[in-house]
Amino acid sequence: MMNRREWLRLTAAATAGAALTMNPRLLEALRTQTILTRPIPSTGEVIPIVGLGSSATFSQVARSEDVSALREVLSTLFENGGTVFDTAPSYGASEEVAGDIVNELGARDTVFWATKVNVARSGDADPAAAREQIETSFQRIRKPQIDCIQVHNLGDIPTQLGILKELKAEGRVRYIGTTVTNENRYGELAAVMRNEPLDFIGVDYAVDNTEAENMIFPLAQERGIAVMVYVPFGRTRLWNRVSGREVPEYAAEFGANSWAQFFLKFVLSHPAVTVVTPATSNPRNMLDNLGGGMGAMPDAAMRRRMIATVDALPTA
Repeated sequence: MMNRREWLRLTAAATAGAALTMNPRLLEALRTQTILTRPIPSTGEVIPIVGLGSSATFSQVARSEDVSALREVLSTLFENGGTVFDTAPSYGASEEVAGDIVNELGARDTVFWATKVNVARSGDADPAAAREQIETSFQRIRKPQIDCIQVHNLGDIPTQLGILKELKAEGRVRYIGTTVTNENRYGELAAVMRNEPLDFIGVDYAVDNTEAENMIFPLAQERGIAVMVYVPFGRTRLWNRVSGREVPEYAAEFGANSWAQFFLKFVLSHPAVTVVTPATSNPRNMLDNLGGGMGAMPDAAMRRRMIATVDALPTA
C-alpha cells in the first residue's frame, strides 16, 4: 500500500493537464496538514470531519466488473487520516463491494462504518425484512459490531428505529439515527429528533442549500445529536454553476485551494456539523475532498461572503 508522500507524487504526475489538477499549493497543504476531528456529542468519541459516501458515481462503479478505482478511493481515504464511510443497502452494490475492499485492505478496524436500513417502501416496514436487511449488512461488513446504522429517509421510524434501539442495547450497533435529504420533511425529522434517543442524523446541506440551519442544526445542538452532511455539492448542481470559473482569490484566506474545498469548508464551518461524506469514485477527488477538512475554516463573515459569491452565479 502506498504511503501518503508516494501517493501525492504519483497523483501530481497523473493529473497534469487533467480536469482536476493538483496545484502546488494544494499538494503542499495536504503534505503538511492532518485532517481535523470532531466529537460525536452522545459519547465524545472523535471522528475525522471528512469521510466518503457511496452513492452516485461510487455506486455506478460498484456495479461494474472493474472496481480498482474504488479500491484506490478507499485506500486514499484511509492513508490520509479519514475513517468514515457511509453507505446503504439501497446504493446498489456499494455496501457489498466496499465490504470486500475494506477487508482486502486490512482496514476493517480502521473504518467507521455507517450504513442504513429501510424496507418501508409505501407505508409500514416488515420487521422481519428489516432485520434480514441488517443481518445482510453485518455479513457484508464482516464485523461483529457496526459503528452506525440509520433509518434511511425516515422510513417507518417506530418499527425500524425500534429494531436499531434493540441492537444498540445488545451492543451490536454503537450509534443509531435517521436521515432525510428533502427539506419538505424537516418537520418530520425534527419531531423524531425531539422524541427519540438519536446519536446521528444525516441531512442535505450546501452553500446554496442552507435550510437545515433554520430548524435542524439548532435542534441537533440542543439535543446533542451528531450531524452527517450529505450532498455538499448539491450532487452536480454546484459543479454546473462554477464550471469554467476560478476559485475566488479570497478562498486562500481559509486554505481552500479548489472548488471542492471551498464547498466543503463552508459546510464544515457550521458548528453543528460533525462530518461530511461526499461520494466519489475518483481517488484524486477523494484527496481533494480530504483537503477540505484540513487547516482553517471560514468565520461567520466569510461564510456570508461565500454565499453571496455562489448566489451571484447563474443557475443551471
